Amino acid sequence: MIKIILAEDQVMVSGALVALLKLEGDIEVLGQAKNGKEALELCKQLQPDVLVTDIEMPIMTGLELAAEIVERKLPIKVVVLTTFARAGFLKRAMASGVRGYMLKDAPAEDLAKAIRTVHGGGKAIAPELAMESWGGPQDPLSERERQVLRLAGTGSTSNEIAKIMHLSEGTVRNYLSEAISKLNAKNRVEAFRMARDEGWL
Repeated sequence: MIKIILAEDQVMVSGALVALLKLEGDIEVLGQAKNGKEALELCKQLQPDVLVTDIEMPIMTGLELAAEIVERKLPIKVVVLTTFARAGFLKRAMASGVRGYMLKDAPAEDLAKAIRTVHGGGKAIAPELAMESWGGPQDPLSERERQVLRLAGTGSTSNEIAKIMHLSEGTVRNYLSEAISKLNAKNRVEAFRMARDEGWL
């Protein structure tokens, strides 16, 4: 039996996924989490074989969660299930230790197959993304630039970002201007939009 934890902040989607996976005789859903932090706690407590996670979640994203699992050396394989069909997200996911990357509009049997493949030590990538991941522009942003830009995109001021990240306002402005420069953007709003569209945030 393959034991899994499901991390998905949309209750309806989560419920539907659990119902579909229950139809598979060899997969057992041990628990569900609404954000990455909750999922990490469940993973530590329940020790599943596979974690199936969305990317965009409150408190901790799916990619931050995957990186944390690697960092803590938890023997859990990660499958991302997302709406983001972008090479940038796939590359970042693989760099975070993710073994599977599937799209939410794929048939349910594809997810079950991906879980089995990843559990068996293989990798499972949505076919429409497998080829795309080899091309496309490289992500030029550092992790700090990405965090600052993400907060700027929510409308936070440099001062607010500085408080959230425990940095000086000058450091925040430096990170923002670096990100704007690397992306050849006119301002922080355009830089945020460009990075988001490429899947770098």
